[in-house]
Amino acid sequence: MNLNQVTLPAVDMAQSTAFYRAMGFTQIVDTNHYARFECPDGDATFSLSLTEKLYSNESVIYFECDELDNIVDSLIKQGFTFEQLPTDQRYLWREAILKDPSNNKIKLYWAGDNRKNPPWRVELK
Repeated sequence: MNLNQVTLPAVDMAQSTAFYRAMGFTQIVDTNHYARFECPDGDATFSLSLTEKLYSNESVIYFECDELDNIVDSLIKQGFTFEQLPTDQRYLWREAILKDPSNNKIKLYWAGDNRKNPPWRVELK
């Protein structure tokens, strides 16, 4: 199996699609109730689905960036606001946190080999 995509709620489709395009994603589907994006690197996609009301979404979407600090600096210069600047985590990832216009939590991160092969890796089947 392979993960196809993640769909996030959006209360204002125009504002949300502009946000993700400004972050560097390519929009490949554009309707008044649904949008889909390609990531700049790799083969992953994600989408937005229009919702009528803002609600608390506890999910977190992670986007891997090998040039994390440079990307965050570039986004800040564009006017993006981060809740957390790139910070080394105890689980060996470096992460920055921001929220999209619908209050979805986004983590931009770099983990290198530790993403799939941390020192505590197990293989349970």
